Amino acid sequence: MVIAPKDFRDEEFFDPKKIFEDNGADVTAASLSTQPAEGMMGAKVKPDIAVDDVDTKDYDAVVLVGGTGAQKHLWDNEKVRDICKTAYDAKKIVGAICLAPVVLARAGLLKKKDATVFDSKDAIKELKANNANYIKKRTVISENIITGNGPAAAKDFGAKIVKMLGK
Repeated sequence: MVIAPKDFRDEEFFDPKKIFEDNGADVTAASLSTQPAEGMMGAKVKPDIAVDDVDTKDYDAVVLVGGTGAQKHLWDNEKVRDICKTAYDAKKIVGAICLAPVVLARAGLLKKKDATVFDSKDAIKELKANNANYIKKRTVISENIITGNGPAAAKDFGAKIVKMLGK
């Protein structure tokens, strides 16, 4: 799970993480560094690994957590885009919630695919500008990509990823 170093959305990390772990998955938290990351609601997370050290061969899925920090720290991060592209090309599950689906759009992964994103003009504009078919729903699955529209969708998003993984 990839989180911004500051202002990731707490429940979009913790709710899916708990669902993954309750279903037997090992979860690795990644961020731009291994310095403690801080959520919008004040939670602190010590990332296990920096994104520069992530090898997608070690994971069954890549999940990007949203929050305002995703826009500031992840939207333009080339390494995060590369991780997502590599995972997608390897037919692994790629998920993004809230503002994070913009990373997938900018990576070219949502071209001509259905996707959702947090209901913000900037985020919706980014999806459409990158030829995604924006759908106003809580979660949207398109091939091996799942997108969620925000904190209220976090549990459903996590449960659907578990189902996609066959756990």
